[in-house]
Amino acid sequence: MKTILGAKVLTLSIALTTLTGCSMNDANESDDLPFAGTSTSLSAADEAEKVSSEIYDLIGIKGKGSDTGPGVSECSGKDADKYFQIFHSWSFTPASPGQLDGVMGRLKEELPKHGWKVVEYGPDASKNKNINLTADNDKKKHSVNITHYAKRNPQKLGLMVVSGCYQVPDGEKVDRF
Repeated sequence: MKTILGAKVLTLSIALTTLTGCSMNDANESDDLPFAGTSTSLSAADEAEKVSSEIYDLIGIKGKGSDTGPGVSECSGKDADKYFQIFHSWSFTPASPGQLDGVMGRLKEELPKHGWKVVEYGPDASKNKNINLTADNDKKKHSVNITHYAKRNPQKLGLMVVSGCYQVPDGEKVDRF
């Protein structure tokens, strides 16, 4: 159990670093997270869900998104009581098999029309060579990683939406969920 949990935490940590370190521009150094503004954890989580919903709409096919809520993580190198980052990991399963054919290419074309900059696209290093897309939205201060698991039964998309680094309003603390 500890090994599985540790692997999930490590995977999340790598995903958060990879997703938010790409090109969002308000960071002081290239490895810093961009500043996403001042917000409570709950309001920032609502914003991440809106971003996920917009991406769901861009998928453009009938299907079902998983019912997972956002979570809160620390901003590396910052006071954990004042700074936080939101992540929203979810999946999309099409209504019918084969509907995901071509969806990654379509997303690669559509995301930039909606303020996203595709910073990585292509097969991953897995045995299945899953197609992976990473995009940043500087205006929204969010990044997304989308993976098409074409060889799974059923086929699905795995999505991870990650925010920049928020600061809680004066006098408040970060709510963890």
